[in-house]
Amino acid sequence: MPKLSQPVRVLITAGPTREYLDDIRYLSNGSSGRMGYAIAQAALQAGWEVVLVSGPVELSAPPGCEFHQVITTAQMKDACERLFPACQGVIATAAVCDYKPVQRITGKMKKVGGPVSIQMIETDDVLAGLGHMKETRWVMGFALEAQNPRENALQKLRRKNCDWIVLNNPTAIGAEENSVELIESSGQTVGQWSGPKTLIAQQLISWLKGHVES
Repeated sequence: MPKLSQPVRVLITAGPTREYLDDIRYLSNGSSGRMGYAIAQAALQAGWEVVLVSGPVELSAPPGCEFHQVITTAQMKDACERLFPACQGVIATAAVCDYKPVQRITGKMKKVGGPVSIQMIETDDVLAGLGHMKETRWVMGFALEAQNPRENALQKLRRKNCDWIVLNNPTAIGAEENSVELIESSGQTVGQWSGPKTLIAQQLISWLKGHVES
């Protein structure tokens, strides 16, 4: 009897992260998590095992996935690096905060009657960390670019050791629809899709199935 292959186990990141200024206020972005959650649902429907690591969003995790809720970029990084070794690949759709305050203020900042300066530092790079620990695993990143989009996406792909990068633009944030370009490490465009995020997710997973399943 032929040996049955194991289903693909994929790590998916979704939603925004938050970096707190004080115990009340935080830096974040308008990511709804729809793209990542749609990809998680499409992967489940394709018969894959899904590990979903999500920042705070107003969505319910797709039934059947292994779900991990995080808030900060550091929490997402720690969760992903702990979970990635047990997966065959990662699809990183999360819109993480790139900066955080040097110091988080305890309690609530009070008005001082004038300008306030807050010193910021870069957060740890979640995608780059996964890219550099991937070994035989595959990595698909997402690049949301406004200026020189294709050039910047290619730089991100190579800098973060991705196998593919999905390029989209800022209009995707919080929207029901998207328009994406899938670029491989050679710089070649291997897919382009537009429409509802649920449909793009299905097309993306269908493409991946043909390239990562043995």
